Amino acid sequence: MDPGTDKRRRGVTMDALRDSIDRGETGDKVPASDPAAAPLGTDDEAAGAPPDPKLVAEVQARETSRPAPSEGWAPYEAEGGPGTGVAIFLLAVVAIGVAIAGLILASG
Repeated sequence: MDPGTDKRRRGVTMDALRDSIDRGETGDKVPASDPAAAPLGTDDEAAGAPPDPKLVAEVQARETSRPAPSEGWAPYEAEGGPGTGVAIFLLAVVAIGVAIAGLILASG
């Protein structure tokens, strides 16, 4: 018997869900592998309660129903871009510098 036959019979696995996430099919990240110390579903299996394949299939269907970033949905743009935090930090540093310079000039 083909080892994959049993998995196909049981439905979608946590590995398949993780592969969908890594390929960027869930629309919330770019396609790239994310190394994990404890892969998705490991905690459930270690507790003796592996996730129900029907539930995993439902989650995968819901997660992959969003458009991928290449289809017009860009998570970073929706959240203000990855450089927004850096810009705010630099603006705060400049404001503090101006305030310190103003205090020095005012006291001198």
